[in-house]
Amino acid sequence: MNQLSRRAFLSRQAGGLGQIALGSLLLGGTGMAKGAQGKSLGLEGLPHFAPTAKRVIYLFQSGGPSHCDLFDYSPAIDKLQGTELPPSVRGDQRVTGMTSSQGSYPVVAPMWNMSRCGERGTWISDLLPYTQKIADKIAIVRSVHTEAINHDPAVTFINTGSQQPGNASMGAWLSYGLGSENENLPAYTVLMSQGSGKNPGQPLFSRLWGSGFLPSNHQGVNLRPGANPVLYLANPKGITSESRRAMLDQLAQLNDLQAQETGDPEIPARVAAYEMAFRMQTSVPSLTDLSDESDSTFDLYGPESRRPGSFAANCLLARRMAERGVRFIQLFHRGWDQHIAIKQQLPKQCRDTDQPSAALIVDLHERGLLDDTLVIWGGEFGRTVYSQGALGSPQAGRDHHGRCFSVWMAGGGVKRGCDYGQTDDFCYNITENPVHINDLNATILHCLGINHDRFTFPFRGLDQRLTGVEESHVVHGVLG
Repeated sequence: MNQLSRRAFLSRQAGGLGQIALGSLLLGGTGMAKGAQGKSLGLEGLPHFAPTAKRVIYLFQSGGPSHCDLFDYSPAIDKLQGTELPPSVRGDQRVTGMTSSQGSYPVVAPMWNMSRCGERGTWISDLLPYTQKIADKIAIVRSVHTEAINHDPAVTFINTGSQQPGNASMGAWLSYGLGSENENLPAYTVLMSQGSGKNPGQPLFSRLWGSGFLPSNHQGVNLRPGANPVLYLANPKGITSESRRAMLDQLAQLNDLQAQETGDPEIPARVAAYEMAFRMQTSVPSLTDLSDESDSTFDLYGPESRRPGSFAANCLLARRMAERGVRFIQLFHRGWDQHIAIKQQLPKQCRDTDQPSAALIVDLHERGLLDDTLVIWGGEFGRTVYSQGALGSPQAGRDHHGRCFSVWMAGGGVKRGCDYGQTDDFCYNITENPVHINDLNATILHCLGINHDRFTFPFRGLDQRLTGVEESHVVHGVLG
């Protein structure tokens, strides 16, 4: 009988596991189950229960939209204009260095008229006339809150469940857990645009759509505007599709040998990325070619929808991705960080986003996609009710505010025509139904049929979750 040393035995066992993983990948999906037509079904046992949504479109408004100017109206606020924010309201709140040294904190009422909209008479700013028209299709949550007070930790927190970099993003979690409905497109796609409010907006980093500790093939794919949505996707001159296929097959054999030797779990992820890129050579050009869209569709989304890279064009692309079964579609729109000149910047930013955001809801509804598509609109925090800078100055704005802010949701199991949560007369503190950002994420997972407490990944001795280590709750009050 041949005898093996302990080291050789463990090495061979690791190699065998790697070979199993790679073989499973080459059959169709990094060890995940495969369904009809080659769809990746994700992890065994998911979803935990019947979902109300198959996919998510997240319209992320980076920079912190001013909730007290757009959605959160207090009937008492006009009478408080110019008065000092009471210390009892402000409490011991941490504020940024941009206003911590101010000697005065004067209240600034909404700078634009707000109107009652829809059958329930919900308050929405006149800066958002198209959103006003869909009031009965959306749920407005006015009591979202976060501990983060600066952009990078706040955006990282709401996207990954932690203020510290290195965790998996929501889209990566869903790609890992639920797989894809279209094997020719990534399960998680990202589109970015720059608004005409604050320009340039706050920087955004690729780790915000990264896979963190999950296999790297679950990270988001950032589609760029223009003729080359994905860099280096097209074959160079002299390389045919057939020769590319042969090269990938040979490369897979080499990776197989490496997997047998090391058992490195990133090898299957690398092969999956190669295979997806090969399939995307055909699927992405047809996805981003809008020549088959009607003039009426462009009119619905607004004139900017014909300009590649605009928020309007990205909303139209999001609908096309939803039609093709992309699991998680995230639009990052920068420019909401209105510390200064809010009177000039906020109307411009609203013009960028209002019509296409509402058009997306209308378009999905007309095509029969809204019922199983969850749409979320919101940023990382809100803005202070008090003025940053001298009251009434053209250069005045509003600082960051994490104690309360507003988000709206639609489709995918969300209750239509719903207001949830309430703040005080100053739109400063939550008085009813607080919703932590991890509660919001738990609710998104719930719509997709996932129990957030049971959706974990072992890493560094902990069962990691998108909703963090503290207790989180599904917000059933916004669900139909």
